[in-house]
Amino acid sequence: MGHQAIADANNDGYTIGMITFELATYKKLGTGDLTWENYAPLCRVNTDAAAITVGAKWAASNNITDLAGFIDYCKAHPGEVQMGGSSNASVWHIAGGYLVSATGIDIQMITYQEGAATAVQNAAGGFIQGVTVSLAEARSFIESGDLICLGVMDEKRNPVFPDVPTCKEQGYDITYYTQRGMAAPLGVDEAIMTRLEEACAAAIEDADFVTFMNNNGQAISYLDAQGYADYLKQAAVDVAAAMDAVGL
Repeated sequence: MGHQAIADANNDGYTIGMITFELATYKKLGTGDLTWENYAPLCRVNTDAAAITVGAKWAASNNITDLAGFIDYCKAHPGEVQMGGSSNASVWHIAGGYLVSATGIDIQMITYQEGAATAVQNAAGGFIQGVTVSLAEARSFIESGDLICLGVMDEKRNPVFPDVPTCKEQGYDITYYTQRGMAAPLGVDEAIMTRLEEACAAAIEDADFVTFMNNNGQAISYLDAQGYADYLKQAAVDVAAAMDAVGL
């Protein structure tokens, strides 16, 4: 509903809104016709990377200490490992598709309509082997020692967990995150768009905003309007491929 409201808004420049990852999924799922091309991007604000996190006891009992060990185990036990995401076709369910596509492993992706919190609890309790959710959502169980994170699907390490390597550092080209950015409806006057883009660039550096994001473990991943449009165009292709990998 929010995405539709932004697309349908008056293009006088007084209504802008936040667009999210889900725009890359609507057409493929048959749940709507909106794509990123229905908007005039202003800037990307935030990304929240998926991470490969597993139960600590399960990992220890199978001598899994890093991502390579996890991949090897999955290849030796095809179809046995169960990884949780969130609801069907959600961002963390599709994260499993990125993992499968990049590594060639055969795992079961278990979905949870009630969301990622239940998936994380089940992994911590040993009911499934792990999750492909964000570090923020698994944080409390990682800090308690019930879960261990083997790799984060980002370009750089998460500052909250500086000891957790990225997947790329470990030789696996997996970069995937949910994203949030600002956009206007199509047809806004060019001069107004320029003012809005400049305002977004300034707001990203606001001290209160930076503090809020840091305190909540959220990465500020700014891209300007052109950079954000380029990113959204490529993400539409990549997300579709990952959805195919998990049968969506």
